[in-house]
Amino acid sequence: MAKPRVDMADKTMLVVGGTTGLGLSAARALVSEGAKVVVVGRSEASAVRAAAELGDSARAAVGDATQSETSDRAVAAAVEFGGRLDGLYHVAGGSGRRFGDGPLDEVTDGGIERTLALNLSSMIRSNRAAVKQFLRQGGGGVILNMGSVLGFSPAPSFFATHVYAASKSAAVGFTKSIAAYYAGDDIRANVIAPALVETPMAQRAANDDAIRAYIRRKQPLEGGRIGRPEDLDGAAVFLLGDGARYVTGQVLAVDGGWCVSEGRV
Repeated sequence: MAKPRVDMADKTMLVVGGTTGLGLSAARALVSEGAKVVVVGRSEASAVRAAAELGDSARAAVGDATQSETSDRAVAAAVEFGGRLDGLYHVAGGSGRRFGDGPLDEVTDGGIERTLALNLSSMIRSNRAAVKQFLRQGGGGVILNMGSVLGFSPAPSFFATHVYAASKSAAVGFTKSIAAYYAGDDIRANVIAPALVETPMAQRAANDDAIRAYIRRKQPLEGGRIGRPEDLDGAAVFLLGDGARYVTGQVLAVDGGWCVSEGRV
């Protein structure tokens, strides 16, 4: 049987939350496979840096993913750049801890609203814009949404942000629902769920000795290290590509062993 090829040469991909961290790493991988890529981020400076690094095969846009107009403009930019939209990778999101997320008895109204906006509402908006474009094109397309192992595998001793966990759990339910509804249009939707990865959001954990000791047990692969953005690239490229053309409604944990390890405190 022939080995599936990762051929992105005729693909146009949109990465929302793609100017830094996990999204930028994935954009690099997609460009290296031949895709045209549009990345979207909140910061003008990071967008300029990303565009310079990714080169002529990419474009960068600035916008707040929690606003519908950002997704609409990003999809339009991808279509203008590549002639069509083939895939969306929604990475945008973040911790709501500084807004008031935490253990449920301490959660503030602001923490609820901002955390859900960052991680769930933004995803629904970008997915909606992408699906509308896929349907305008006559069907076909792929969505990959960013989840987290915390959505289904809690770590209460160190990662008790309950609204964040709820948003990531909801991302799974949302993605499976749209995967089922649009399967007949050949629109696929999947979730990638990392454990702790070296990103700006992870700095609190990465600089905490107790959490690092916990991660050595909870993510035991390769010496118990914290994940790196590039650890997710292969999975992302696969799920966005034709090699996964018969895969939809699935959750792939890229977690260094988190979900099968106890990580006792």
